[in-house]
Amino acid sequence: MKGNSILFVGCGDLGCRAGEGLLASGAEVTGLRRDISRLPEGFNRVAGDYTRAADLAFIAELQPDFVVATFNPSDRSVDGYRQGFSQGAANLLAALGAHRPRGVLTVSSTRVYAERDGGWVDESSSLSRDDPRAQAMIAAEQTLLASHHAVSVLRFAGIYGYPRGRLLERIRRGELQPALPVRYSNRIHRDDCAGFICHLLGLMVSGSALSPIYNGVDDLPAPQAEVDAWLAATTGVAAAAAASRTIAQPAEQKLKPVGHKRCSNRLLRESGYVLKYPDYRAGYGAVLAATA
Repeated sequence: MKGNSILFVGCGDLGCRAGEGLLASGAEVTGLRRDISRLPEGFNRVAGDYTRAADLAFIAELQPDFVVATFNPSDRSVDGYRQGFSQGAANLLAALGAHRPRGVLTVSSTRVYAERDGGWVDESSSLSRDDPRAQAMIAAEQTLLASHHAVSVLRFAGIYGYPRGRLLERIRRGELQPALPVRYSNRIHRDDCAGFICHLLGLMVSGSALSPIYNGVDDLPAPQAEVDAWLAATTGVAAAAAASRTIAQPAEQKLKPVGHKRCSNRLLRESGYVLKYPDYRAGYGAVLAATA
């Protein structure tokens, strides 16, 4: 990546992690976010909000070689998703104007798939028609894919790797998913998210053609009850909770069952990327070791 310039729009945790790797390879990295004090040393820092078109006006002068858009909802409401994704994508395209970066990557989610009964999905699978938040992400994807830019969409599954992540906090409270009904979960470690972004940028630099869409998931979709049981046993929560009979059924299980699916990462593998954490045991094992 030496000598190339990369702009991260919405430069949160993934952008910071990927950007640090790119800096080490000799690239020039610019990060746009509201709180620029949280950007790493060495980044060109731009304070702004990509949901406001005026805040992206600098892009026309910057003319980055590559753009990585890591959109997020403005809040958890449907309108927040539309602002963060649909409006963010439209604002980015308007800001690029006549500039043609060599490639654009945009982060989306496996939430966009219609499958709800535990079946397998790949990048060509049907998309949701009844989830308005997913539809906001789909609209952003389609806006960018329909543009004249070279765009690839990265649909990441549940991103983990945070020491105080929600799943680990739930396990520490002794709240374990019941074995039945089976509900599959998909995930990818945040280091692999950043690594995959860098990998695809490297492929674009070399002139390789990318798939328009990639599922960013590890090798092992697994029943959530299996993941919970392993984490509880590994952390010693299961024994302590069983002894005091305080294991609680998660509150979400009392509601209408949530849809689930198993996501294929075949295209990720075929791109040549090697996962640092190919399954939940490797990834969560590293998280737990770092916090021990």
